[in-house]
Amino acid sequence: MKLMEYQGKDLFRRVGIPTPNGVYATDPKEVSSYVAAHPGSWVLKSQVMMGGRGKAGGIKFADDAQQGEAFARELIGKVLKSVQNPDGEEVRSLLVEEKVDIASEAYVSITIDRAARKPVVIVTSQGGMDVEEVAETHPDAISKYWIDPAIGYSPFMGRLLAFRAKLPAGYRKAFPSILGALYALFMDYGANLVEINPLVLTKDGRVIASDAKVELDDNALYKHPDVAEWNQRSPADEDQAAAVAIGLGMSNYARLGGTIGVIANGAGLGMGTMDAIRNAGGEAANFLDIGGGAQAELVKKSYDLVTGDPKVKAMFINIFGGITRGDQVAKGIVEALKGGDVREVPLVVRLTGTNAEEGRRILDEAGFVPVETMDEGAARAVALANGTK
Repeated sequence: MKLMEYQGKDLFRRVGIPTPNGVYATDPKEVSSYVAAHPGSWVLKSQVMMGGRGKAGGIKFADDAQQGEAFARELIGKVLKSVQNPDGEEVRSLLVEEKVDIASEAYVSITIDRAARKPVVIVTSQGGMDVEEVAETHPDAISKYWIDPAIGYSPFMGRLLAFRAKLPAGYRKAFPSILGALYALFMDYGANLVEINPLVLTKDGRVIASDAKVELDDNALYKHPDVAEWNQRSPADEDQAAAVAIGLGMSNYARLGGTIGVIANGAGLGMGTMDAIRNAGGEAANFLDIGGGAQAELVKKSYDLVTGDPKVKAMFINIFGGITRGDQVAKGIVEALKGGDVREVPLVVRLTGTNAEEGRRILDEAGFVPVETMDEGAARAVALANGTK
């Protein structure tokens, strides 16, 4: 589950990371009312998932209520496009924040290093826009520290990183406590990524998280039901909303440009399936990760969603049974096709692993003949989509 900036900063404040004063707004009148009640200079930040919003014109500065309302009208409803998202993303809300006088910008993040099997902290004094280029142009400016979860965080780690990354002196008193709070958030909320860019040192000596990027593991959302509710009310686009509506995570469904609908359990198997389809000369129309342990009802809803895409001319369901049971997948497929209101397309199914034999039996009785391998399934799906088989 990816969070928008205002949601990430909500979590920051819960753990004690300083953020600029501000308000979340979905209407231009809300912006003008807030700025009128709080005279000063404000920044209007489009709340979108994509990066590069500043270069795309998604950030404006306002010095009074009238200007704030005018810029809010300009931004809300606008479709921002960037290198990261050429198709664009519509702005539906804004974060209105105090404009801070910046003395310096740093970068800090925590993510999982799967090779080391530990959280890794990444810090550089060269934060701000184009931080992605720092790794290529100044790799020596990036410092890392791997935290052993069994031991946890200690302030000396923050002090060490501050010196290694050559953070300006103004950061050094606050940085260990901010990094400790960021690590607490990372562990308590089950995050895949927490990132502050920029971590601003203001001219009056404050250290503030000026931006927030937080990505949580969907499997950990049960720990914080209030945060899980955000998943229901703030999907960023139509695909995410569709996935959430049937009980999946925001990132479990995406439309692509081809003609073959794909359902798999796990992102890795999904990507492998799409590669197999491409190797066979076709292209996926969409991809749905049904996750682990899916029951028949979810399989049925997933089938409906994928075949609801008019571009889909054939469908390939590729399930490797572990937690997800082959018989439940098969029942879901059969139930989906019983409904009478679904769009039927040529279907290829590959089931292997847990209860695969029972799943194949259910499909056989319903008139389907599952394939044995992924490559065989991909080739058959491509042929069916092309009308050649």
